[in-house]
Amino acid sequence: MAEAAQTRTPDIELFHDVFNASPIGIAVENLEGQPLFVNPSFCSFLGFSEEELRNKHCVDFSPREDAEKDWALFQQLRAGAIDHYQLEKRYFRQDGSLVWGSLSISLLKSSPSPLVLAMVEDITDKKKAEEARYRHAAVIESSDDAIASGTLDGIIVSWNTGAQKLYGYTEAEAVGKPISMLVPPELPDEEIKILETLKSGDRIEHFETVRVTKTGKRINVSLTISPIKDSTGRTVGISGIARDITERKLAEQILCETNRALETQTAVLRSQEELLKIFVKNVPAAVAMFDRDMRYLQVSNRWCTDYLRGRTQILGHSHYEIFPDMPERWKEVHRRGLQGETQRADEDRWDGQDGPHWARWEVRPWKTPEGTVGGILILAEDITRRKQMEEALRESEDKLRLLLDSTAEGIFGIDLEHRCTFCNPACLRTLGYERMDEVLGKNTHDLIHRTRADGTVLPAKECRVHRVARTGEGVHAEDEVFWRANGTCFPVEYWSYPQRRGEKVVGAVVAFIDITERKLAEAALANVSRKLIEAQEQERTRIGRELHDDIGQRLALLAVQLQQLHEDTLILPEVRSRMGEFQKQTVEIAVDIQSLSHELHSAKLQYLGIAGAVRGFCREFAEQQKLEIDFNAHDLPSPLSPDISLCLFRVLQEALHNSAKHSRVRHLEVRLWGTSDEIHLRVKDSGVGFDREAAKESRGLGLTSMEERLKLVNGTLSIDSQPKRGTTIHARVPLT
Repeated sequence: MAEAAQTRTPDIELFHDVFNASPIGIAVENLEGQPLFVNPSFCSFLGFSEEELRNKHCVDFSPREDAEKDWALFQQLRAGAIDHYQLEKRYFRQDGSLVWGSLSISLLKSSPSPLVLAMVEDITDKKKAEEARYRHAAVIESSDDAIASGTLDGIIVSWNTGAQKLYGYTEAEAVGKPISMLVPPELPDEEIKILETLKSGDRIEHFETVRVTKTGKRINVSLTISPIKDSTGRTVGISGIARDITERKLAEQILCETNRALETQTAVLRSQEELLKIFVKNVPAAVAMFDRDMRYLQVSNRWCTDYLRGRTQILGHSHYEIFPDMPERWKEVHRRGLQGETQRADEDRWDGQDGPHWARWEVRPWKTPEGTVGGILILAEDITRRKQMEEALRESEDKLRLLLDSTAEGIFGIDLEHRCTFCNPACLRTLGYERMDEVLGKNTHDLIHRTRADGTVLPAKECRVHRVARTGEGVHAEDEVFWRANGTCFPVEYWSYPQRRGEKVVGAVVAFIDITERKLAEAALANVSRKLIEAQEQERTRIGRELHDDIGQRLALLAVQLQQLHEDTLILPEVRSRMGEFQKQTVEIAVDIQSLSHELHSAKLQYLGIAGAVRGFCREFAEQQKLEIDFNAHDLPSPLSPDISLCLFRVLQEALHNSAKHSRVRHLEVRLWGTSDEIHLRVKDSGVGFDREAAKESRGLGLTSMEERLKLVNGTLSIDSQPKRGTTIHARVPLT
């Protein structure tokens, strides 16, 4: 018995831990629906303490209709008709708010007296999301407009009832089909342009076009299409709303036909008043007709829409009764109209509850068949949106003007005829002009781009700035000069971009800076580098000659003396053997010093030329480093300047030393060749390679030294290297 108790105790503790740790609310009730035990999650769900919950009945937690449904199922559980049930119901929290829970009830028969296990999961958020989704779906389904969505490839994904009514296709017939099935044959490219616009993230609003229904009928529609984006902002689909504007188009057609009827069928109409009523009612603009007491006689549909009132609420009523806050200045306009005066306002502003509004209106009198003024006609067009866009554009232009005036860069624009269209103050200052009219309208090529950097004439057709306006491609350059008003020129760095109006290039915009100081600094730096390298070469020459003419000769003399001592018969055999070793070491040192002196100052470069010097160095270096060097030279110009020869020779030395030290291969390739305007040197290995940027930062491979030497002769250095893929060093130097 003791052993059995010991095994049950851990099980009880485990059940207790699981009961308390469960994220789902759990309650154990008796068959009367009275809670006996509740876990912390159940208390948290309802906001009551455990003691408060035990003093309540299970039906006390919910609204009456939910509680009755729950209790009816509970009675079946008690009667043994069922042993479990589930339902979703609402619960009262302690603060009075309602939450949703998924209730699962089970009958526990294993205990001495049957108990009920109730588990409740909080589904409030789920219910809210479902309600929002149902509301959204209901709005779409109840809309009279055709609403559909599709993929970026133009395949229909969803199709509401409005779309079915408008186009005649059911949802099953439309979903999965291309949107292009609605496009008439004469508009084959229209859908492609729409999809391209949406893929770029733009929205299409109120685009009027023609579509074809299932029966082949053509209808006029107004399309508003938007891109559908995911959480990252990437466009993943499209959503479109189509509104049938066939009646409006018909009204417009009626208006045109009415105008023609005014000229050809006046005799058919009984009176001018009847014709005006027909016109006002059908015109697709905000039009109202008033009598002399400013009572409404007739209004267009657009007037009712704009002023949010039905025709029955308007007709027969006074204009001032419907709009009691009418400003006095507008009443004066009405009085003058009733006196026979026609008045117009291109822009009129008033303050509404939602902010300022603008309108374009016209007031004109209408006459009876007897020729007297019977009242006035008011035609109004709301231009608030256009004014807001104009104000935003004006603000943007002000900001751009401030930016142009405050920037230190010179900026000017040109048209397709190279004439200056605008320039900022920095442009005038840099070019030395005092007034804007000295530049505007002038041919900028003749004014600024007279010659190239080398002084030769620059034809207008070859000017890169003007080429931008022709090709539509931007240009960045820093190897040209601009001319000042006083006839002096200066080096510039400039950027030129095409100026477009829609898709059409109408000119170019140029931004430039004077880089005179930068060029002077670069020249000074190059001069310092040249002097440093010249000093280095002079010191190399001095040390090389010292090693060759002095130390090398002395070592050679020492080797001869050691040889003589080695041949002396009076010296003991042991000493003679040591003397032979010393003589051998001395000869090796002399050879090494001679090789070093050749690296420091190669006489071969002076007497044999670049090809002979490079060939000799490759042979000596290969013997010294135990390497194989494949050397090839062809098409070399003659003569070659000493500066270029020395530069290439030093680049070769540095490159071979790097390969021998770092490549871990025994075979190298050296190529030296010339073209009509350049000489090339290439050193290649198939070794371990390296990361060029890391090598430049470490300054361990002499790359900076090679680049600086080549800059002094206007040469360039290119390095192609990747880890485990070998290295190729290519130096090229122009011959002019």
